[in-house]
Amino acid sequence: MIDTKALRSRILDLAIQGKLTEQLPSDGTAEELYQQIQAEKQALIKEGKIKKEKPLPEISADEIPFEIPSNWKLVRFGTLAQVISGTSYKKHEITSSGIRILRGGNIVNNELVYDESDVFLSNDFYSEEKTIKTGDVLIVASTGSDTGIGRAGIVRVNDNQAQIGAFLRIVRAITNDISDYMDIFFLSSRYTNHIRAQAKGTNINNVKESYITQMTFPLPPLAEQKRIVERVEEIFRLLDTIDEAQEKYSADSQILKAKLITAGIQGKLTKQLPSDGTAEELYQQIQAEKQKLIKEGKLKKEKPLPPVSPEEVPFEIPENWMWVRLVDITTKITSGSTPPGGKKGNSYVPQGFCFFREQNIYNDGIHHDGMVYISEELLNTRENSTVLPNDILLNITGGSIGRCAIIPDDFGKGSINQHILIIRLVEKEMINYIHDLLCSPYYQGIIKSKVVGDKDGFSGGRCKATLIPLPPLVEQKRIADVLEKALGAIDNRQ
Repeated sequence: MIDTKALRSRILDLAIQGKLTEQLPSDGTAEELYQQIQAEKQALIKEGKIKKEKPLPEISADEIPFEIPSNWKLVRFGTLAQVISGTSYKKHEITSSGIRILRGGNIVNNELVYDESDVFLSNDFYSEEKTIKTGDVLIVASTGSDTGIGRAGIVRVNDNQAQIGAFLRIVRAITNDISDYMDIFFLSSRYTNHIRAQAKGTNINNVKESYITQMTFPLPPLAEQKRIVERVEEIFRLLDTIDEAQEKYSADSQILKAKLITAGIQGKLTKQLPSDGTAEELYQQIQAEKQKLIKEGKLKKEKPLPPVSPEEVPFEIPENWMWVRLVDITTKITSGSTPPGGKKGNSYVPQGFCFFREQNIYNDGIHHDGMVYISEELLNTRENSTVLPNDILLNITGGSIGRCAIIPDDFGKGSINQHILIIRLVEKEMINYIHDLLCSPYYQGIIKSKVVGDKDGFSGGRCKATLIPLPPLVEQKRIADVLEKALGAIDNRQ
C-alpha cells in the first residue's frame, strides 16, 4: 500500500522549503511582508492589545535548518505571532456549564474536537485573549507523552465560550493573512522534531514559550504562501482519494483475514497431532489451578454455569478439542467505571497510570493517542478494575464494540472505564489464541447479536457464558503462529 501519511509529511517539508511552488518576481519579498507585520505589531503594542516583549536574538549560522529561496526570509517565530498561556483552575472551581476549558485530549488528528468529558468553569474565568479564534494553533504544552508533546490543533471557527487550560498554549499570528501557511508549518516534521527535542523532560515534557518564540521560521512572500496552501490542499485531496481506494481494498483484505481466523478456530489451519494431548487434559489443569487460587484466597469461588449442551454448539471442532465457557479458563472477567469526576476530567493527572478508554483499544494493540492518566492513590482504590500485564481488554459498548487488545507483558498497572472488560486467563500462554478467537467473526457475531439498542452493550455476565472452542495448548500456539504469519502477509501485500 502507499504510505500516504509519510507522503503528507514529505509534502509539508517540501512546502516550507520553497520546493513545492515557483518563486515569482511579482510576489515581492518576504522582507517586505516582514516589515509590514512588524509595523502592525507595533501598532497593536501601542494600542495595548499585545504586550511589548524583549527583542529576540539574531539567528546564527548554525541555526539555519535548510536553504530557502532568495526572496524568502528566515525569522524568529516570535516576531510573527503571540504565544498565549492557558487558564489554571482548581478542582472545586469546575462547574457543569459556562466556559469550556480545552485540554490536550481535545486535539485529535491536528483538529480541535469537543468531548463529553470537557471541563467547564464559571464566567469569572473568562479571558478574551485565551478564547479560541479562527486561525489559532493550539499546542499541547505539558504532558507525560513523548509523542503527544507539542501536538498541534488548528482552530477553524471562533468560539468565545471556549478557552485553553493550563496544559495548552495558543499560537496566534499577528496578522491572519499568514495563518493558513503557519498551519502548514505546525503540521511539518520540522516543527514536531524541534519541539520534541526541546521539551523532553525526565517525567513531564513541557513546552516553554521560548521554544516557540525562538524557533526559526521560513517566511515566504504572502502571494507564494497562498500558492503553497492551495498546492498542499490539492495534493492532500489526491491523497484522500488514494486513502479511500486503499480503504476499499483493505475491506476486501479484511474478508480474507476473517476467513483465515475462522478456519483457525475451527481447527482447519493446523494438523491435530497425538503428541499434543487433548483439550480435556488442559481443561483439567486449568480447573486445578483455579481451585488452588480459590484455596489460597486469591480467587473468589463463583456459582458454576450449566455445562455446554449439544444444542449450543455452533460448529464442529476436532475430536481432541472441547467446548468450554470463557469463564472456565479465566480468573477475571470484569468491567471498570469512570472515576469520580472523570467526566469532567478532574480525576486525571498529567502523568501516572494509564486509564484506558474505548479509543485506546484496537485489535493491533493499545493506542496511546488521547491516553489519560490517574494517580497511584486513585488506582489503589480500583483493585477490581486494575489492568495487569497479559490481560485482554475488550470494548463492550458503542461504535468500537468488539475491539480487543493484549496488554504487553512489560506493562505496569492501569485501570479501565465501564465500557471495557478485563479478560484475565489462567494460562497466560493461551493469550494469542484467545485474542484471535475474540477477533473472529464467530465471537464478534456473539457480541453484536447481544446489543439490542444504542445504549445496550455486551456485559461481563454474557461474556463469561460464551462458548469457546478449546484446542490443546501446543496446537493453540501453532494456530496463533500460522495466523500471525498469514495476516502479516496480507498486510505486507497492501
